[in-house]
Amino acid sequence: MSSGPNSASRPETTGEQDYTVGENDGVIIVDHGSRRQESNLMLNDFATMFRSRTGYRIVEPAHMELAEPTIKEAFGKCVQQGASRIIVSPYFLSPGRHWKQDIPSLAAEASKEHSNVAYIVTAPLGLHELMVDIMNDRIKYCLKHVAGDADECTVCAGTGKCHIYS
Repeated sequence: MSSGPNSASRPETTGEQDYTVGENDGVIIVDHGSRRQESNLMLNDFATMFRSRTGYRIVEPAHMELAEPTIKEAFGKCVQQGASRIIVSPYFLSPGRHWKQDIPSLAAEASKEHSNVAYIVTAPLGLHELMVDIMNDRIKYCLKHVAGDADECTVCAGTGKCHIYS
């Protein structure tokens, strides 16, 4: 069986579950939400990047609180695009209260309007060996910037935060 995100292959055994992301799956990437608009827009950029790099057809950003779109709004957008299963993926590092209680509660509430659509809340990013590479890459880039060998990254651009304090 093929395991890619757009796999057309389905289980042959009756009752066997399909654990791949398929054409009619919607992915909602959820962050906390912020009063700072630049932070909220970064999730939009990540969702666009995720869609283009993974090939998942239906990907929507959502904020748990403080900003829109909400999980409920993203759920509805996924269904409007043809999703028959929703995968809610927290853009969080640790499995704290938001992952354990808040996001599942908000997803359950959103699903009430779409009773024929199954959903799952996945684990947060957590401990993954690629996180080490990401952090190391960020550290090296920031040190390069403060040495004058690179422009500010998109995270720090215009904040005045990217310098050595002494």
